[in-house]
Amino acid sequence: MTRDDGARLINGPETANTTLLLAHGAGAPMDSPWMNTVAEGIGNCGVRVVRFEFPYMQRSRELGRRCGPDRLPKLLDAYREEVISEQQRQGGANLFIAGKSLGGRIASLLIDSLSDVQGCLCLGYPFHPPGQPESLRTDHLEVMHSPCLILQGERDSFGRREEVERYPLAASVELTWLQSGDHSFKPTKASGLTESDNLQAAIDHCQHFMTHHQRG
Repeated sequence: MTRDDGARLINGPETANTTLLLAHGAGAPMDSPWMNTVAEGIGNCGVRVVRFEFPYMQRSRELGRRCGPDRLPKLLDAYREEVISEQQRQGGANLFIAGKSLGGRIASLLIDSLSDVQGCLCLGYPFHPPGQPESLRTDHLEVMHSPCLILQGERDSFGRREEVERYPLAASVELTWLQSGDHSFKPTKASGLTESDNLQAAIDHCQHFMTHHQRG
């Protein structure tokens, strides 16, 4: 792992023909253990993984205390700027955008408006706030044109399997379930699986999706 100008973390080969721009979730920074594991795992598959932080998380670092997420327009603008910056740096390389929870939602809201981005990956999508299944965040997912992979734990409180499978998602949205996983894919002990098992499965699904949708 290397740091780019102190503001971005990079895993994987610098010469890779595919880059994944990966955003964090609402409450944990880009270098949380979860983010480290996923970025390192995908990087080890030969993909260049670039992590960045939204402005509110940068403020949290500077102030030494937790700051709440910025409003949606600011989050969208910040992610869009990272996409443009990455495209300028890498030229014609394959580019995918992704994020954990909040980061994935922002990526999914942007993808149809972006050019030269091959697809979007949502790692634990916040379909609704916990305990509020009526407050859906799915309108854009119902009409999405771009390839999108949503990896979701079966018992995710932001969208359980029995709920999500009833949603009218667009044909371009591929929904893949992590067995017994919660919002961070951690399974129950009774499942016989470990958190590492589900994280490795998520990494494998990400690699397969990008390989399938990359150019050349």
